[in-house]
Amino acid sequence: MSFARIYNHAAARKGGEVELRTLLPRVAGPGELEALGDDRYLSEVTRCVFKAGFVWRVIENKWPGFEAAFKGFVPLYWQQVPPDVLEELAQDERIVRNMQKIRTVPENARMIVDGAREQGSFGAFLSHWPSDDQVGLLMWLKRHGARLGGNTAQYFLRRVGWDGFILSSDVVAGLHREERLDATPGSKKALVQAQAAFNDWHRETGLPYSHLSRILSYSVGE
Repeated sequence: MSFARIYNHAAARKGGEVELRTLLPRVAGPGELEALGDDRYLSEVTRCVFKAGFVWRVIENKWPGFEAAFKGFVPLYWQQVPPDVLEELAQDERIVRNMQKIRTVPENARMIVDGAREQGSFGAFLSHWPSDDQVGLLMWLKRHGARLGGNTAQYFLRRVGWDGFILSSDVVAGLHREERLDATPGSKKALVQAQAAFNDWHRETGLPYSHLSRILSYSVGE
């Protein structure tokens, strides 16, 4: 099916094409991913980990406290942080004191350091990974990081501006409607099927994957 029909339905639901375009997510421009420091990537991945299964507004409101408590999220420090520092953080009222999630910071710091080692920075590592293989990147993040399964890694990539889809409930519903998804959401098969659909639509339209994903979500409903 042509994506034009999906686009037109989404535009109609959101009040027109101009209004629809104002709702599309930001995609990093040339050099932006590389310009973002590795500390900012650790900050954003930690924010997404803490938001998972929690009230997002609470995490956002407390985020300045997180930045202070985690001393700016420098990966080279956190990848080898002493255990007693983590124990102290579990008592720190500036953050959400969830020890399981606190323990993800050293693991994800090591992931970022490892990725940076390949390309010079984690931003360069992400910028070299093509959007038509988001499944491969999600598998890499899940394998090398902590608590980056489900949609957490997808939201992380969206927040930093990497161009990819998010399998939200509306996107899943849209893929089902277009008969592009018959696998269990969250499975690797579902990711592969979604990737194939978005690859096709990207070739058809030239639109960023992030925009295709958001437009599909807005096309769901009467």
